[in-house]
Amino acid sequence: MAKAIMLQGTGSDVGKTVLVAGLCRVARNRGLKVRPFKPQNMSNNAAVAEIPGAPGEGGEIGRGTWLQALACRAKPSVHMNPVLLKPQTDIGSQIIVQGRVFGQAEARDYQQLRAGLLDAVLDSWAKVQEGADLVVVEGAGSPAEINLRDRDIANMGFATRAGVPVVLVGDIDRGGVIASLAGTHLILPEEDRRMIAGYLVNKFRGDVSLFDDGLAAVERFTGWPCFGVVPWLKAAARLPSEDAVVLERLADGQKRQLKVAVPMLSRIANFDDLDPLKAEPQVEVVFVPPGRALPHDVGLVVIPGSKSTIGDLAQFREQGWDRDLAAHVRRGGHVVGICGGFQMLGRVVRDPHGIEGSVTEAQGLGLLDVETVMEPEKTVRNVSARSVRFGVGLEGYEIHLGRTTGPDTKRPVAVIEGIDDGAVSADGKVSGTYLHGLFSADAFRARFLESLGVSGGGVDYRAEVERAMDEIAGELETHLDCDALLALAR
Repeated sequence: MAKAIMLQGTGSDVGKTVLVAGLCRVARNRGLKVRPFKPQNMSNNAAVAEIPGAPGEGGEIGRGTWLQALACRAKPSVHMNPVLLKPQTDIGSQIIVQGRVFGQAEARDYQQLRAGLLDAVLDSWAKVQEGADLVVVEGAGSPAEINLRDRDIANMGFATRAGVPVVLVGDIDRGGVIASLAGTHLILPEEDRRMIAGYLVNKFRGDVSLFDDGLAAVERFTGWPCFGVVPWLKAAARLPSEDAVVLERLADGQKRQLKVAVPMLSRIANFDDLDPLKAEPQVEVVFVPPGRALPHDVGLVVIPGSKSTIGDLAQFREQGWDRDLAAHVRRGGHVVGICGGFQMLGRVVRDPHGIEGSVTEAQGLGLLDVETVMEPEKTVRNVSARSVRFGVGLEGYEIHLGRTTGPDTKRPVAVIEGIDDGAVSADGKVSGTYLHGLFSADAFRARFLESLGVSGGGVDYRAEVERAMDEIAGELETHLDCDALLALAR
């Protein structure tokens, strides 16, 4: 069996995903066969991964785990993230188990249900270990949520059952890191506390020696050794983001040739589709939060994916974004809808089976002459495609419910494995597609940006991601005691 180590955080968004990816790349660069594992995740940013034993069938995992698999230079598998929760409402989520839809549950129901999911987690855990030298595990949220401990499968519930040593991650950028580390030590039951081998501090800015007294205080309160202080990792901004919380910090950008506006839907999904555009030096991507109008000076509006198309259509109108978008189109602006965003651009969305909730029909934005009918069967697959307009190759994935038909589909955006996909308006300025990863194709992105007046586009996006992961691994080798961390694994 492979050795393993687990990173848990004092809270959400402390940087665990990037640190696990960096440690995976550190281990891989040292010649180890390493794999990531996240027992349970909550995110609408999903990726398509292989389902072992089911050739040609794809399953869903969190985008962060998919990135960590890239850091390992390994093929993503559904067993790397066996339980994925995809929020659909404020209190309910779709549950994905080992890549496939398991069902839906409200938060209260899930608390009772998830203890029974531990068997699936442990089954996937055994499979991920096969043939690996090391598995780096990522927790979710915080082990200090002791009110949930008896049903926990994401943090100490997994670590104690699997016997995996834990390193606790504290985020100094948000403040209170000493209290969060010492407080976690204070309230954990002894069985859980024994699993923690030490801690590290993340997102430090400035002279680390100024925190020497802080490190001494943490050790005095907890007895835990510190494995290092990680500086603010600038290269992390070049990696795909998984959690929508980061969008709060992406609302403003630098002035560039083309401004792209992205409305922050309440159930926004797979917003990393925009990352390749953000990487372009002449493109400014502005995520527009609720309460703000879509900027009038944008050349392109991208409506991203959604886990609740009908619900987000209602929010779109509540924010007045429908009027902003109509004005943008009247000014000659361009619009691209991806997946749920594509569905929203049509005349109507129907949900006869109530898959998304009690509202079974909603008027669309009416910018494409198409309509969508939600269907129970979910399409989940990696695909190769070709751009109809530019004649260049595309690669991406589909994760969607629903079938979209109508006159504008006679002008498809892409041909996916021989089948037309998407729709384009008669004037060519509004388009929609089910293809996630559309902008990841460098040649397509260059031609698309050129059509919007931006020259010099088409940076090698995947190479940029690879360089960013290597930079992060280098920073971790410099600022952490990686030898000691890897020696902890058992």
